[in-house]
Amino acid sequence: MKPTLVILAAGMASRYGSQKQTQSFGPSGETIMDYSIYDAIKAGFEKVVFIIREDFADNFKAIFEPKLAGKIKTDYVFQHLKAFIGDKEIPADRTKPWGTAHAVLCCKGKVNEPFAVINADDYYGTDSFVKAYDFLVNQCNEQTYSIIGYELKKTLSDFGSVSRGVCAVDANHNLTDINERTSIFRNEKGIITYEDEAGLHEVSEDSLVSMNFLCFAPGYIDFCETLFGEFLDNENNLKNIKSEFFIPIVTGQFMKSGKGIVKVVPTSAQWFGVTYKEDAPHVQASINKLVADDIYPNNLWA
Repeated sequence: MKPTLVILAAGMASRYGSQKQTQSFGPSGETIMDYSIYDAIKAGFEKVVFIIREDFADNFKAIFEPKLAGKIKTDYVFQHLKAFIGDKEIPADRTKPWGTAHAVLCCKGKVNEPFAVINADDYYGTDSFVKAYDFLVNQCNEQTYSIIGYELKKTLSDFGSVSRGVCAVDANHNLTDINERTSIFRNEKGIITYEDEAGLHEVSEDSLVSMNFLCFAPGYIDFCETLFGEFLDNENNLKNIKSEFFIPIVTGQFMKSGKGIVKVVPTSAQWFGVTYKEDAPHVQASINKLVADDIYPNNLWA
């Protein structure tokens, strides 16, 4: 069974302040997602599942269905606030979705094959999809998942600090730990630094980081369901309107519980994304350069 690409596109884009998932960046109006889907098709993926908000569905489909028809199968999953919460009461003022692992859980019944998960608003690069497809076809099983690992120096923003999951691996490229660094930046000397309660620390340029590009067997969705139930059993999570259930939480639990291993598959790809509004011109320029270098055609879907 060919693997599926799952795209997380239900976020509110709170820091960015607009619906950046459907913003045009390419010379023929392409979104960042278009380039991911194009690279996925080239790598061998035959189906894409979009996780979106239901109130945005008609607009979203009107953008993507005409250009993807006949090129890749499409399906849609709606991330509902009340999905998989059972009879639990959630605060009336909660509007924020439950997070990325809850989004994946909403794929239950729709995704029954090995799958990769990516963010809608990140550019991941051609090499990463080749590596992901190869892993999903040749190595992925219910005891072996993977993170596509990016070199930290290829994931920074010029316009502010970033959060990155810095991976620690053993000699077999198996993940041993992942440390969420919430304030990474280049200091005035050009050295990559992160800040925590203890102060400032240097971090290697070549450290492998997770950019939310992960590969799973379908049983991961069931594991999300189990852990989401436990997450909601904690009254603090249930009542806090900002609490979220993230993919790294579930992936870390999978590894720590002894259920299996998580490979860190390195990619040489350059990542870029629109964390801040000021990143948008840089993203546009980067895509224009990729088109000029013949990595992509001037019109992806012509």
